[in-house]
Amino acid sequence: MIENHYKLVLETALLCSAEPLSLNELTRLYGDEVSPENIITWLNELQKDWSEKGMELVNIATGWRFQSRLSMREYLDRLTVEKPPKYSRAVMETLAIIAYRQPVTRGEIEEIRGVTVSTQIIRQLEDRSWVEVIGHKDTIGRPALYATTKQFLDDMSIPNLQSLPSLEDGVIVDQIAQQVINFEATLLEIPTEQEVDQEALEYTTIQDHSDPSESPPELSIDEKNHNND
Repeated sequence: MIENHYKLVLETALLCSAEPLSLNELTRLYGDEVSPENIITWLNELQKDWSEKGMELVNIATGWRFQSRLSMREYLDRLTVEKPPKYSRAVMETLAIIAYRQPVTRGEIEEIRGVTVSTQIIRQLEDRSWVEVIGHKDTIGRPALYATTKQFLDDMSIPNLQSLPSLEDGVIVDQIAQQVINFEATLLEIPTEQEVDQEALEYTTIQDHSDPSESPPELSIDEKNHNND
């Protein structure tokens, strides 16, 4: 009977909290009366209790929280006047490369994408607190090294980078980007004509700075289709 009460306390605290609660924070609910192992057991039980409801209990980077299931988002969005920001494919591709190749420099991102990465793209990701500079590479110019943040993990509802779907070596940038897009589909919007023109300008710019004596590399069918998009 007492265990049911403790489990109810745990459930109530998680439902009422505006922020994720770590295991250390949850142990403070009981003083020295229960062990962390007991709390983990009740958390697992709560996940099962809510398995067929519109909300779910998830373990993310900064702790445990209740959140609406993805299948409920389209209905809940109708209650929100202010829509969440949407990002272009260029932004999502850049985020995906950082997530899977971190720590990575801006030049390395450009090498993978095949186009220049504008300052605005990096700024958008930093403003959302998804990426940050964690150091500088020990090479000429000491370029900044970018990596994802705990906020990125929280927004993607995963506890750590190891929870990202695994990728095979040699995958193209579209496949890398799709993995992140799958986590947060609402963040991707169809590029406008202006964005497409900007992509073309970026591609032309990087080609203009390349060595004219070097012939362009042969593209795979997937890469050709991506460039045509």
